[in-house]
Formats: sequence, C-alpha cells, structure tokens
Amino acid sequence: MVPEAIDVEVDARQLRCPLPLLKAKQAIQRMQAGQLLRVMATDAGSVRDFQAWSAQSGHGLLSCEEQNHTFIYILRKGSE
Repeated sequence: MVPEAIDVEVDARQLRCPLPLLKAKQAIQRMQAGQLLRVMATDAGSVRDFQAWSAQSGHGLLSCEEQNHTFIYILRKGSE
C-alpha cells in the first residue's frame, strides 16, 4: 500500500466502463502535480483502462489491487 496520504478519492463503484476512468480524469485535472488519487471501481474492465491510461498520460499508477470485488487504484498525478 502507498504510505503517503491520499489527496483526492473517487468512488466509481457500480459504474460501468468508461465512467470510472472518466471520473478519474475529471478529478486528476483539478489536482496538483505529485498529488495522489485513489479510485474505487467494481467494473473489471477498469483494470485494463487504468493501466493503458496511466502509460499514455504520464500519471503514475502506483498500485492496483482488488478487495472484496472492488478494484482500488492509487495514481500520482504527473507534471503537465
């Protein structure tokens, strides 16, 4: 788990793709570089979406884990 404090959290549980990723994009736009975002999603397709988006966007996917059918992503906003 990430030892630092989470700056912003997005609860995208029960939303289907692509909504969890869209909610994360909206949240990260309002954040400062280096801040941490936690996203909770229940759509299994979000795993692929977050991995691809992180690789393309420059935002770091620090962790991706599943707990009780919920996928929890921790991202660090990159510099823009």
